[in-house]
Amino acid sequence: MEKRVAIIGGGISGLLACKYTIAKGFHPIVFEAQNQIGGVWTQTLESTKLQVANQIYQFSDFPWPSSADMIPHNTQVLEYIQNYAQHFGLLPYIKLNSKVRSIDYEGESQEEMEFWEFWGGNGKAFGSKGKWHLQVQDTIQGSTKEYTTEFVIICIGRFSGLPNIPEFPPGHGPEVFSGKVLHSMDYSALGNATAAEFIKGKKIAVIGSGKSAVDIAYECANANGKLYLAYTYSGHKKDNPCTVIQRTIHWMLPDLQPWGVSIAYFCFTRFAELMVHKPGEGLLSSILATLLSPLHWVMSKFVESYARWKLPLKKYNMIPEESFVKEASSCQILFLQDNFYDKVEDGSIVFKKSKSFSFCKEGLILDGENDPIKLDIVIFATGYKGDEKLRNMFADPTFQNGIMGSPTSVVPLYSNAVFVSLQTNDPSPNSTTSSNRIFGVSFNVHTFEMRCMWLSFFLDQTFQLPSVKEMEKDIKTWEKYMKQYAGNSKFRRACVGAVSIWYNDQLCKDVGCNPRRKKGFFSDLFEPYGSEDYRELASEI
Repeated sequence: MEKRVAIIGGGISGLLACKYTIAKGFHPIVFEAQNQIGGVWTQTLESTKLQVANQIYQFSDFPWPSSADMIPHNTQVLEYIQNYAQHFGLLPYIKLNSKVRSIDYEGESQEEMEFWEFWGGNGKAFGSKGKWHLQVQDTIQGSTKEYTTEFVIICIGRFSGLPNIPEFPPGHGPEVFSGKVLHSMDYSALGNATAAEFIKGKKIAVIGSGKSAVDIAYECANANGKLYLAYTYSGHKKDNPCTVIQRTIHWMLPDLQPWGVSIAYFCFTRFAELMVHKPGEGLLSSILATLLSPLHWVMSKFVESYARWKLPLKKYNMIPEESFVKEASSCQILFLQDNFYDKVEDGSIVFKKSKSFSFCKEGLILDGENDPIKLDIVIFATGYKGDEKLRNMFADPTFQNGIMGSPTSVVPLYSNAVFVSLQTNDPSPNSTTSSNRIFGVSFNVHTFEMRCMWLSFFLDQTFQLPSVKEMEKDIKTWEKYMKQYAGNSKFRRACVGAVSIWYNDQLCKDVGCNPRRKKGFFSDLFEPYGSEDYRELASEI
């Protein structure tokens, strides 16, 4: 009997999972809630561009067209992703406008699973006799249909779906504000023309310090800043600067070439990774990381000094507390538009730092200030509840309560891909599930691609997973790494950006291919790794 595979999400990871499972002879069905594929790139801000050069953010066997910009606009990224799906014939496997409302497991009892020594019973993808039931809603018709599969791959992403909006005491929240309040997700969904009209001539505050906050502030500055002339009835000129309220300041880089050196040499080379302690490393690797740690500090200061020289960070109190390398390790750095700080210098963008604030009728009152910031619109660019979004997908409370692990630990994923433990309030041994999830944050596509390729070989039974105890040990090593290097305590982001080569090496070893992808010792050590280095991997096995 053919084993059925369901993939939830039609973004980059979902498309990659689809492509590689098809290559192994499966016939997956991909459920995408939107009316088009592309994930977060289907609804982005008009000013949003890719964070890195296109060579870093590309599929291994589908290069960017020569006409693409070095730093592509979001429309180019979406077109590239959709062309990828069309080129490899993925569209027939995708059901658009199909939102998975819940998934539920039917099979072995919780008590049986608690005594499994291996994931799924025997460490194989289809070792369990159970099945997954998916309730899928047609977002056009409103009807719901049930699908049954033996394996589920969840690719729903962390940066969409369930907005994270701070809670306020009664009488101090958005309900007392006379203006409009929305999340960056809702602002992006307006579309470019509607969003431009929505912010035109308005006094706006953006809450947040990530990429979305910066991009929205840039758009508002273009619409309402010093170059925009609005006139009152008395004929006096006025301007409406955008106020950006931040709690945590991140490293904002002006370009990809600090002091003329590509950022790839700081993030995507084996030599750079020698400077950090890696999950599950051996004695020699640990000694090297310790000896090279001063060089790691120098590398961080090298990049930071460029940002300080290029941008007036000190003048506007925008120097982060965390180091560049720590923020890079947790995927928190961001790149600015070419003339972003020109908008700050001319007063079109105003930065304010505050640990807390409250609403009033006129606008916002920041902690330690008495006078309100008078506003028409407040936009929360405060991220998403990715963990809660995942939790809500499961119908069974046991899965809901255990799927995310403890708030003080990382999400329990072996190889940052396979769910292992369901922590419950019961002190009994950890149980396992027969589901898999693609999960993680990364600057590069090839890490997602490697993860999906690895998964396809697991489905094809090229290898099987180690014992539950061994996988739990692996998760603990990753937790130790993330807590040591993640900036601003963001260790649950599952970001492998600073050790992506090391991570890919482990996946290569699992499937039986050579992890050393470059020819020559020095090339392999000092040249940046990219998707092209893994292009022929599947044919080697």
